[in-house]
Amino acid sequence: MLNQIFSYTEYTIRKKVFSIMGAKLHLYNNAEELVGYSEMKAFKLKEDIALYSDESMHQELLRIKARKMIDFSATFDVYDSESGEHVGALRRKGLKSIVKDEWIILDRHDHELGAIKEDSTLMALLRRMITLIPQRYNIVLRHQTLPAFRQNINPFVTKITADFSEDRRGELDRRLGLAAGILLCAVEGKQE
Repeated sequence: MLNQIFSYTEYTIRKKVFSIMGAKLHLYNNAEELVGYSEMKAFKLKEDIALYSDESMHQELLRIKARKMIDFSATFDVYDSESGEHVGALRRKGLKSIVKDEWIILDRHDHELGAIKEDSTLMALLRRMITLIPQRYNIVLRHQTLPAFRQNINPFVTKITADFSEDRRGELDRRLGLAAGILLCAVEGKQE
């Protein structure tokens, strides 16, 4: 049975920008209750991100691991820490992401399920020049396009709202959706 954290339709992922020893991410549900926590060490050559149920870090829920060290087109495997199940993976489209951020969503056998794409090429180009324009991402699945991720601009906190309420068919595994939100906050956030 999946943990309660994966049953919500909306999440807020917050990362404090000024952290000397790495990033701290807090995940909140739509009732603004803390439902997840992650700490990432600074200066790691190979990302290995754990999502815990809270700041005590006693119960690990998800593990997100880069397949290679320092890879521009990195693939991140997502594991359910409680069951050990390999849920799937998220692959950043390296060169394509210079102009417009794009990720491929893969199932546990590396078959493509969909993509996460920055909303528009024009806005993506403007965002690279004017950092005060918030990013927005759509999840493109077989049968639908979901306006799932939106960034809020704040100079001290990176904040992404992950809204899966349009996924009425449940096509996207929430564990992959949350891992994507964490990576958008952590990996794409390093571009700033």
